[in-house]
Amino acid sequence: MKHSTRRLPNKTYLLPALALLAGLGWAPAQAAWEPARSVEIIVPAGAGGASDQMARTIQSIILKHKLMKQSTLVLNKGGASGAEGIMDTKASQGDPHKLMVAFSAIYTLPIAVDLPFNWSDLNPVAMIAQDEFLLWTNAEAPYKTAADYLKAVKAAAPGTFKMGGTGAKREDQIISVALEKAAGVKFTYVPYKSGGEAATQLVGKHTDSNVNNPSENIAQWRAGQIRALCVFSNERMVYKDKITADQSWADIPTCKEAGYDVEYQMLRGFFLPGGTTAEQVAYYDGLLKKVTQTQEWKDYLAKQALKSDYRDGADFVAFLKQDEAKHKTLMQEAGLASKK
Repeated sequence: MKHSTRRLPNKTYLLPALALLAGLGWAPAQAAWEPARSVEIIVPAGAGGASDQMARTIQSIILKHKLMKQSTLVLNKGGASGAEGIMDTKASQGDPHKLMVAFSAIYTLPIAVDLPFNWSDLNPVAMIAQDEFLLWTNAEAPYKTAADYLKAVKAAAPGTFKMGGTGAKREDQIISVALEKAAGVKFTYVPYKSGGEAATQLVGKHTDSNVNNPSENIAQWRAGQIRALCVFSNERMVYKDKITADQSWADIPTCKEAGYDVEYQMLRGFFLPGGTTAEQVAYYDGLLKKVTQTQEWKDYLAKQALKSDYRDGADFVAFLKQDEAKHKTLMQEAGLASKK
């Protein structure tokens, strides 16, 4: 019995066909880029603050839902008011395994201290939320409203009342100076390494007030140790679930309602080092979108009273340009910009 044999096509016959397909724009599919090793999430702030809490929440969501093959490591580099983490990321040119948490320090530090940095030195990935700021006092103090507190500050000698905040010449001090101008008062501003430390100092009565984010003061507010007087926004927050026995975030009046026209929100976003590729940006953009679609993230937004606001690509870049210009104006008016 004869056995038939199958011959493989001669390579010389395949080459013209492959050349024809290449000419038509066909190419073998390539795997999309993804991290080859553990990814460092750089937080240019101290442990316990809002940026640190957000980074660790995202880390836990990625792990729980197995959104990455590689692990993540949150690194706090808050030295020099955040310049340590920012400059470390800038120096990591082309490294796609470093993802920096971004907030307003990307504008305030270059303006305040002539830091040799601009956000355009990095590769913008996405903004995932905006953070509110509130005026807080110790719950044992007699002030029930922003007007009560600021009336007392105005009646005292300038500088008698201490305002705690995160760092010097950053968002907390910008807000404090804006409030001073709006209310005709003068605080002694006391900078701390993080919002968590500022909260602890307020509970301990080492300061009279602070302008922390919701996430930085929520534990103390829930425990009845501090009081929320007003939010620096055009409108009240949307979250209506009770945090304390009788108050939700939505119950807190705006500072404008109290007669003090001060507004400030802060971006919460992510950047890669400069020199990284569009494919690498797309990977992390997709990852963050998956994170923000989880119930855990939605619960986190509500718990921390973050304003949901996802922007990427050209929309994110346009926001950054506008937000940078706003900070330059605010800091120049507050006398916090470098004179150089």
